[in-house]
Amino acid sequence: MSTVSSTSADQTALQQAAQSIISGSTGNSSMDVSSLVSTLVNAKVAGQTATLANQASSDNTQISAYGTLSSALSALQTGLSTLSDGTSATKYTATMSGTGITATAAAGAVAGSYSIAVNNVASSQALSSAAFGASTALGAGTLTVSVGGKSSSISVDSTNNTLSGIAAAINGASDNPGVTATIVNGTDGAHIVLRSTTTGSANAISVSTSNITDDSGGLSSLGVTSTASSTGGASTITSANTASAWTQSTAAQDASYSINGIAGTSSTNAINSAIAGVTINLSAAAANSANNSQTLTIASDTSSQSSAISNFVSLYNTLVTTMSTLTKYDSTASSQGPLLGDSTLNSVKSTVSSIIAHGVTSGGTTSSLASIGISLNADGTLALDSTKLNTALTTNASTVNSLFNATNGIGKQLNDAVTSFTSTTGIIAARTTVLNKDLTNLTTQQSNLATYTSQLTAQYQAQFTALNTLMATMNNNSQYLTQLFGGTNSAGALATAKS
Repeated sequence: MSTVSSTSADQTALQQAAQSIISGSTGNSSMDVSSLVSTLVNAKVAGQTATLANQASSDNTQISAYGTLSSALSALQTGLSTLSDGTSATKYTATMSGTGITATAAAGAVAGSYSIAVNNVASSQALSSAAFGASTALGAGTLTVSVGGKSSSISVDSTNNTLSGIAAAINGASDNPGVTATIVNGTDGAHIVLRSTTTGSANAISVSTSNITDDSGGLSSLGVTSTASSTGGASTITSANTASAWTQSTAAQDASYSINGIAGTSSTNAINSAIAGVTINLSAAAANSANNSQTLTIASDTSSQSSAISNFVSLYNTLVTTMSTLTKYDSTASSQGPLLGDSTLNSVKSTVSSIIAHGVTSGGTTSSLASIGISLNADGTLALDSTKLNTALTTNASTVNSLFNATNGIGKQLNDAVTSFTSTTGIIAARTTVLNKDLTNLTTQQSNLATYTSQLTAQYQAQFTALNTLMATMNNNSQYLTQLFGGTNSAGALATAKS
């Protein structure tokens, strides 16, 4: 086991231990074996203990510092999402000039203006039966409910042959074709109301009866046939029993509209195929307006782009500040940045600063961040001129799009660089792995040192206990001989006996 030179405190302890031995050997007192052993063992291993502890502390500090660096890099990468994949340049806003229509623009949209007029919105059919007694038993048989080409057969018997029982059976059917049934009580009695869960003329409701074995309550009168319009217009109905006729409170129909004078229909009020990349949502308010023609404006979403770029500048500056803190040097301080002079951090810093400084070259032309209002400060951080950026977004969108294109744009380059740094096979992970291995080795050394310390303590304890016992015996013998033969200043018992 290696040792290191003792400190002044160790030297003092050793002197005290030596004095303890001297005192014991001269008969003044017995040795303090416990303190003596502790002092000697500590002097033997203190230096190596401190060295191992300091190295472990240094490794842990560096691992923590790499974690801080990785967090700053990952935050930057997250903020780069729309600036690295090119989607920032394809973001558009959709604005309507009136009410009752909303629109959203997504990938594939193109800036432009469109005139939209709504004739009617898509609706789901609602049918109400004739009045019946709320608890009247309607008989027995089968009801088949059909919607949009799908159907469900409901068996009606004594367990469910009231209006509420039939409604519950329809709603609970595992093969329900897309219809809800409710009971509405009026002054004339109870009515079963059926509503399609889907809008559009094709989703009209029909009810047929079959296998009637008991029609005492008028079960067969619940039959109704809906006819969908071939042009997407309002549906019509025919009741099986005109005396107990159904009524259509809301027809099944498609939305009808025109865009720039071009007519169109839709089974839903969300129209997503009329204009590429644009979804138009209709409501009844648009059709009920006296002048229902509105203007839809699709424009580049400069606000979103400005926000994304501003966020990028802020996150980049956080990264630069973090790296500066981790490599800080102060000649008057007792400690420096944990990654001062670290090759891994220097590589990260060099790579990202080079990407920022060089800009983007496309078609022989190089665009720089300075051209859109982002300048480089002396400390490596970026300064953003919001006015100049917004002007560039409005009047020079091609330059902005070039700087943040999905092929070799600044966002793409930084994103790829961060991925290479922070991946499980990246340089930060490699350096962290080395440090963790060193910590494992240090733990082994500390365990070995603890074992050595324990063995040395036991050895010294045995040796000095034996020495202490020997010196005590010698002191006792010395005192006996002095009493017998006399000492320097006294006559012993033998001398006294002769006289």
